[in-house]
Amino acid sequence: MQEYIAFDSHKHYTLMERMSAQTGQAVQRRIEHHPGAIRAALAGCRAGTPVAVESIGSWYWIVDEIEQAGLRALLVHPRKAKLMMGMINKTDKLDVHGLNRLQQNRTLPTVWIAPGDLRDLRELTRTRLVLTRQRNRLKNRLTSSLAKYGLCVEGFSDSFGPGARRQWPKVLARLPEQTAWTCGQLLQQLDLVCRQIADHQKRLRERIDLTPGMRRLMSLPGIGPILAPTVFLEVGDVGRFRTAERFASYAGTTPRVHASGDKTRYGKLRPDVNRYLKWAFIEAGNTVGLHARSHPARHVSQLYWRIRHRKNHPKAVGAVARHLAEAAWWVLTKNEAYRDPASCLRGKA
Repeated sequence: MQEYIAFDSHKHYTLMERMSAQTGQAVQRRIEHHPGAIRAALAGCRAGTPVAVESIGSWYWIVDEIEQAGLRALLVHPRKAKLMMGMINKTDKLDVHGLNRLQQNRTLPTVWIAPGDLRDLRELTRTRLVLTRQRNRLKNRLTSSLAKYGLCVEGFSDSFGPGARRQWPKVLARLPEQTAWTCGQLLQQLDLVCRQIADHQKRLRERIDLTPGMRRLMSLPGIGPILAPTVFLEVGDVGRFRTAERFASYAGTTPRVHASGDKTRYGKLRPDVNRYLKWAFIEAGNTVGLHARSHPARHVSQLYWRIRHRKNHPKAVGAVARHLAEAAWWVLTKNEAYRDPASCLRGKA
């Protein structure tokens, strides 16, 4: 290797450092962002030279231009890199030089770069998640507005179902003028978001064919035709995870552990994870908890009730989510449908 190259990228500019592998001499320059800027800055560099890029929100186009220039992009895990550099002060110049030092020491912590077509498809499932969260916020806001005045939509288990929606004008008429007007605005916004979610689901069915891997994921309890593509697209290459436990950690379903002496305490789920996978498995865990009474013989139902009786609903959902995450790794690794552990034990008995 003749040189090491590292980028410290921001929204409007990138600081690049080229460091000689023989002499250690480093040259830094600032690149103002515009189409073709990264590719032009790398002109003349040796083909195949690795370029370290910190994982930031706008890394897609930077990686694309690095590859177009004939170089090899290395996407860096920012939290691990910061810990490994161990610097007290933080500046762009120190950061970019630290990345090159990690490259020189062969200790650069990198993450997998998904292909461009996969990144594009992910936008469908990820945006649907954003819309569903917005829908939930609108519903919670409307329910809260009614509760302030002791009102609710009576006679319906779902206050926003087709039948219940016909009762909303009568309920709104009992509210004060300004509150009624704002609730009407929120209902219009809710209708729009619901239509957009329906359009997203239609496009998902049209643009994403259910692959054998997705169909195998659908054999897991709580995972259907929406969550299966979400999990499959977020996983990408399952071979990058050596064990089911590592995949479960990446998916954000393992709690933090604080162990000292003879005491072990489990904390909250980790935040620095793939939040889309975390949402998918938590959503599947909630579905399992909702239907646990209907399927008491399932392993996940028994797991849910066992943890819920000892602790609470969120803890039980977290335990089910971890089981589903580990099971998803085995399903994708072995190319086999999910086999319920409880059924296997009954068969042996």
